[in-house]
Amino acid sequence: MGSESPDILATLQQYWGYTSLRPLQDKAIAAALAGRDSLLVMPTGGGKSLCFQLPAVLRPGLTVVVSPLIALMKDQVDGLHLAGFPAEALNSTTKPEDAQAIRARVTSGECKLLYVSPERLLTAGFLSWLARIHDKGGLDAFAIDEAHCISQWGHDFRPEYRRLAELREIFPGVPFHAFTATATPRVREDILGQLRMTDAEVMVGDFDRPNLTYRVVARTDLVWQAISVLKGHKDRAAIIYCISRKDTESLAADLTAAGYKARAYHAGMTPAARTKVQQDFIDERLNIVCATVAFGMGIDRSDVRCVIHAAMPKTIEHFQQETGRAGRDGLPSECVLFTGPQDVLRWNKLMELGASESDADPESIAQGLRVQRELLGHVQRFIAASECRHAALAAYFGQVYKAPGAGTEGSPAGCGACDICLGGLREVEGSQEIAQKVLSCVYRVGQAFGAAYVIEVLRGSRSAKVMERGHDQLSTYGLLGTMPKERLQRCVQQLLAMGHLVQSDDGYSTLRLSATAAGILKNQQQVRFFEPATDSQHLPAVPLAVGGGGLDADGQALFEALRALRRRVAQEKKVPPYLVFSDATLEEMARVRPSGTRALLGVRGIGEIKLKEFGETFVREVVRFCGERGLVMDVGGAADRSRSGPEPKPKSATKVRPGVAALFEEGVSIAEAAERLGRAPSTVAEYLTAWVEEAKPRSVSAWVDEATYLGVLNAYQQIGGDKLKPIWDHLRGQVPYEIIRITLSHARTQGLLTADAANR
Repeated sequence: MGSESPDILATLQQYWGYTSLRPLQDKAIAAALAGRDSLLVMPTGGGKSLCFQLPAVLRPGLTVVVSPLIALMKDQVDGLHLAGFPAEALNSTTKPEDAQAIRARVTSGECKLLYVSPERLLTAGFLSWLARIHDKGGLDAFAIDEAHCISQWGHDFRPEYRRLAELREIFPGVPFHAFTATATPRVREDILGQLRMTDAEVMVGDFDRPNLTYRVVARTDLVWQAISVLKGHKDRAAIIYCISRKDTESLAADLTAAGYKARAYHAGMTPAARTKVQQDFIDERLNIVCATVAFGMGIDRSDVRCVIHAAMPKTIEHFQQETGRAGRDGLPSECVLFTGPQDVLRWNKLMELGASESDADPESIAQGLRVQRELLGHVQRFIAASECRHAALAAYFGQVYKAPGAGTEGSPAGCGACDICLGGLREVEGSQEIAQKVLSCVYRVGQAFGAAYVIEVLRGSRSAKVMERGHDQLSTYGLLGTMPKERLQRCVQQLLAMGHLVQSDDGYSTLRLSATAAGILKNQQQVRFFEPATDSQHLPAVPLAVGGGGLDADGQALFEALRALRRRVAQEKKVPPYLVFSDATLEEMARVRPSGTRALLGVRGIGEIKLKEFGETFVREVVRFCGERGLVMDVGGAADRSRSGPEPKPKSATKVRPGVAALFEEGVSIAEAAERLGRAPSTVAEYLTAWVEEAKPRSVSAWVDEATYLGVLNAYQQIGGDKLKPIWDHLRGQVPYEIIRITLSHARTQGLLTADAANR
């Protein structure tokens, strides 16, 4: 069955409300339906789950999903139930009577997708029951979620995952489909080997998340710095990751004292307390959670707009996975990493503590520590790097990053979505000389003191401890006396991150020269330090990677009204709000402003079941809101109302008033026309679209520059159809919907749109 077959597309629309698959989803689904082993590596938010969910409903038997966390199972099953999908989960929270009923639905063929933990799956009783289903031809596939857990080179190795290979002997011929969001080439090879996949379809998606803006910032005053970030995401969800339980509690308390409602979450809390925090966050009663890495798995709250790391993460994989919890709906989100020189030492101590408490054999413990330290080293290099953050992450996972618009005239030099490419950093003048002086001072004090003391000596401190030790007589004493203390601290931190300095793990954090330090002292290796480009102590706000669809003030207000309605509906249904509709769906709804359920069906993310369940309720809210503000409805955007035929014109745009037409004939800008008419810019853009279709002007250069015009036409020729969302996606969100609509309307009047593209 082809990935674009009518059955697949109909199923996609019925349960998920989508009309097309994302890249690689088609290949993964085709492999599953063909009964081939497969490994799919796709970043968080890329749509991995659909790749085992959709085939399950099209195959005659059962698909068993191996999932590591109960929260993950519950979240996915609740969402599938809301869409009318036949899925269930069996775990330690399932009541005996419910478990019996679920097994009955599986046996009868009513349930097509069953979630279980690896521990439960591998029990003798469960395997015996599953074997009976298999003997009757009722077991179609195993889907292994979070497959990186099987690899010792992964960031979340779980020994029980290693036993999954035993299923090969018990269920010969049943295909394995493995899924993960974070896997380097080495981890991918380990997954294939451990699961005995000799002829698997291996698919690796693009690891880049273009809607995320990354920043790495030296930690000075964490509470104050965190607040400066949170201010930019008012009333939106934020997760702040900390190293220790104590850190989560103190930071949550400090933020609460500053007027923010924040709660801690860590493994040391009682199960009831953890559940309360998690549920409040899911139900949007709580927006800020300060957590250890235990928080976030299986939580798909769609308005997480900010992920903060209060300290460096343990691995790049953890960083990728945790930051991936922001912007899962594709809307712009921000990720900020605060780091200090103590972070590496703290992680090393925790690693050694874990090793000392392990009951594994000494060789395995030593190997585990080597792997963990190697992974930590990658994080240090990422922090110290002066290259684009998006490019650095892509390279770590074995990919070459291509910046938006790369290869086109006038394309940006970098990603436009990280501190490096946004000009948030500048090179420190005289970096090489500074590095040599710091390294020389560390050597002169006998490699026996910490960073704070070395800085005192370099700045010429006359403190008692410096004078008593005679370090005021050293050749390096006072060499950097005019250098601000914070700048010097950042330079020392970057030398540590680069690996030219190391800290002792004896509890004193003394600085020592690494093997590479000699090359710097001899000018055989160059060092470049970077610091914030602004002299202000405030953490500067930065533009996010792409616009969130370009909602104007009216659209934003409607979006907030729909979010409030979603919370009320979710409360009635006793499900998380994001399972009703995602933020991306509500934003598109606010842009389209549907006047009826037929128009609502065209909004991405609204399938047939959800349309019946929630359609009228949400349309009533849109009609009420637009009626109160006098807004035009059915303005298009991504909706394909009838699933055939061209996109209709706005209801009130069949005839443009002469006074309005005169403004456009003068070439008045949309912003100026909106001010003169007292209307929202989006409404004026609708008027302009209608005028273009009526007046058929030779040019629309007063509103659309030539490069943008040609870019839209090129995207249209490649994509075709009358839906704007795929074109907006193709242009990486750089061109507002209104401009796309005006361009296509004008191109139609000039006969510039080819029939083959329109029918593609």
